Amino acid sequence: MSRNHTSADPELAQRLSRRGVLGVAAGATAAALIGTAAAAAPAVAAPATAAQKKGRSRAVLPPGRLGIQLYSLRDKVSTLGFAPVFAELEKYGYDEIEFAGYTQGSAGAITLAQLKRLARDHGLNPIGSHVGYYDDNNPNAYTFAQNLTKVLDDAEALGLKHIGTASGPFRYGSTVDGWKRAAEDFNTYGEAARKRGMKFYQHNHAEEFSFATDKPKVRLYDVLLAETDPDFVFLEMDIFWAFSAQFRFGKRADGTPAPFEPLSYVLKQPHRYPLFHVKDGIRDETTRDGYRMTDVGDGDIDYKKFLSKVTARTHNGRRYHHWQTEHDNPVESLAFARKSSEHLHSLNERCGD
Repeated sequence: MSRNHTSADPELAQRLSRRGVLGVAAGATAAALIGTAAAAAPAVAAPATAAQKKGRSRAVLPPGRLGIQLYSLRDKVSTLGFAPVFAELEKYGYDEIEFAGYTQGSAGAITLAQLKRLARDHGLNPIGSHVGYYDDNNPNAYTFAQNLTKVLDDAEALGLKHIGTASGPFRYGSTVDGWKRAAEDFNTYGEAARKRGMKFYQHNHAEEFSFATDKPKVRLYDVLLAETDPDFVFLEMDIFWAFSAQFRFGKRADGTPAPFEPLSYVLKQPHRYPLFHVKDGIRDETTRDGYRMTDVGDGDIDYKKFLSKVTARTHNGRRYHHWQTEHDNPVESLAFARKSSEHLHSLNERCGD
C-alpha cells in the first residue's frame, strides 16, 4: 500500500492504462482529452513556481481508488447477473468492487473462479467483501463465527485484500463487557485473516456510536477501538451513518451534550481505516437518522472533506485508502452508480490549500 504512484504499482498501472481516462471527466472522450492536452502543452514545460503549484487544482478522488459496494446493485446482480453489471461499471469508470455475496440469483450459478476472472476482464479489482458476523441459531451459517475457514477460503479464492462484516458488534449485548467479548472475536478473525495476507474490517452503522447500557458515559465505538488489536482489526467508515450517529448520539441519555467528529477518529489512526463508504443524505431532523439517504452529489453530507483531509494528512494516503460509493435503496441502481462516479470524478481542490 505504500508503493509510489502507478509506475511502482504494476497492477494499478495496468488498470489505468487499460481504462485510460474513462470516467475522469464526464461527457469527454479520451481522444478529446488527449488532443486538447497535446495542443495546449508547450514543447518544454518550465518548472512551476511555489505560487503556481498552489494555484493548481487536483482531483480529490485518488486515481484508481473508486469502488462501489455491490449491495447497491443487488437488484441488477440478482436478475441480470454479474457480467452485465460489471460491464456497466467499467463504462462508468469504476476501479474496484466490494462484494455483498457471491451469487447472482436468477442469472444462474457462478463459481468464484469465474467471478474473479469476470471482474479482472472488466478492469475491476475486488477489494473487499461483507460477510455476516454471527448466527448463533445456525451452526452452519455462512458467518465469521460459524464458518471462519470457509469465509477466508472464499475471500482468498477471489484474491481479496480485505474481508469484513457490516454486522454490529452486538453479539453479547450493549454493555462494555459485551463489546470486549466481541472485540476478542474480531481479534481472532483478524489474526486468521492476516495469516492469509488479508485485513479483517468492520463497517459501521450509526448504532456503533451509541452508549453502553451499563456505563452511559462510554461510547461503544471507543470500546471497540480500544479493545481490538490495531494489527488485526481494521475499520471501514460509512460516512453517511457516521453523520447520522452525530445526530442521534450527540447527547447522552440524560440529555448532556456528547459531540464527536467522525473524521477525527480517522485522522488519529488513519492506518486503521483502509476503506470508506461514500454516501450522501439530505438533512431532515424529523427523521430518526437525521438524514434521508440520496444519490451521491444530491445531499448535504460533506464527504469531500473526508476525501480531502484523509488523502492530504496521511502518508501515501492517495494510494492507501479505498472509496466505495453506496446507496442502500437507490431509485434506479445503475443510474446511481453512473451518477456517483461522474460526481466524485468531478471534485477538485486547490493544491496547497
